[in-house]
Amino acid sequence: MSDIPQIKLKPLTWSPYLAPVEVAQATPAQLAAMQVTPSAKKVSPYVRLLAHDPESYVARTKLFNAIMYAEAGLPREDRELGALGASLVNGCRYCANVHARQHAKLTSSTAVISALYAGRVDVLSARDQAIMTFAEALTATPPKADRSHMEQLKACGMDPVEIIDLIHSIAIFGWANRLMHPLGQAH
Repeated sequence: MSDIPQIKLKPLTWSPYLAPVEVAQATPAQLAAMQVTPSAKKVSPYVRLLAHDPESYVARTKLFNAIMYAEAGLPREDRELGALGASLVNGCRYCANVHARQHAKLTSSTAVISALYAGRVDVLSARDQAIMTFAEALTATPPKADRSHMEQLKACGMDPVEIIDLIHSIAIFGWANRLMHPLGQAH
């Protein structure tokens, strides 16, 4: 991968189309919901927008945290790569940027991300190729994932728990991207 130029991943901004909850005017339920976010120190406009419905926001965020931040099972960098694959297929620039930066941070390298953005999936490890192929197939509408994808993931050393973790991380971003798109835009 040394012949591929390494990219610099700058954070994007997301701007909502609807007015987010203003913290100063938030109800006690909305304030409590905003504390469920993984980074309670920074409550983003997206979190504040979803806090209009605190009950569904809390349910969504608890599920998201359980899928993406579980300590056992699939390594976190593989979860991020699966989420990146879903976000790329769905055209969610903001989520793709977040997951690319998280993957680079977790692996201390931009090599995989640079290869993906250069369209060079062929230079990825067999495991990373299998994750991306599966993410694309599972995210397609209708999904195209099948037994051959399971066999490819198993051949790369993934056990059933890791495969289920990967399915969860890809699937939640198939949903999350579709939630984020109509609510705002990345820039």
